[in-house]
Amino acid sequence: MKEGETIVYRHEMKQEITMEELLILRQRLSAVLKRDAHAVNGIYEIRSLYFDNARDKALREKKDGINIREKFRIRYYNGNTKFIKLEKKSKMNGLSRKDSTLLTKEQTQDMINGEYEWMKASEAPLVRELYIKMMTEGLRPKTVVDYVREPFVFAPGNVRVTLDYNIRTGILETDMFNPQCVMVPAGDAPIILEIKWDAYLPDLIKDLVHLENSHNEPFSKYAACRIYG
Repeated sequence: MKEGETIVYRHEMKQEITMEELLILRQRLSAVLKRDAHAVNGIYEIRSLYFDNARDKALREKKDGINIREKFRIRYYNGNTKFIKLEKKSKMNGLSRKDSTLLTKEQTQDMINGEYEWMKASEAPLVRELYIKMMTEGLRPKTVVDYVREPFVFAPGNVRVTLDYNIRTGILETDMFNPQCVMVPAGDAPIILEIKWDAYLPDLIKDLVHLENSHNEPFSKYAACRIYG
């Protein structure tokens, strides 16, 4: 993805699945779909830092099922702090969109440490937008979230299928670079099957991900990782 590139609204479906179903899906998907070329040994180890305000606006809007909502996070993959992204994920009418821009580790550490002044002069519109919302809505770093993702891609329909598991929370930890950051399981957070696509979902994908006893279930890793406070 290029610096500052914007993704249009996409369809998104999530299902909670069991370990047995994960093993079945992994076998099915591996036989037909390609693994994400950027994954390391087929997986991403993802660390995110989510933002919220003192009233837990992002958390409450998710739990209340607000139709139009957004949340900000900073994310890096497989321990690589040379490639850090600031992301804004927006939801509207059941569709999702993600805007992103790159950050340096130094910029990210400044934000963690409460040093925000540099943001208002940033060349990245998304950084300036976050700065404004930090000043007007009180957004601040809230908690660190870790999980493992197995990603699969399918070109027709621009489909992305992921298996997410081992979801952990830093509880109230906000320094995502802290080597002493203690991460604990996010309660009984399930394994998540997630499918994203553009205009249409090919029948082949529908057949591959079909599970007899599973059903679509709204789920937020951030919400799951806020169970301790």
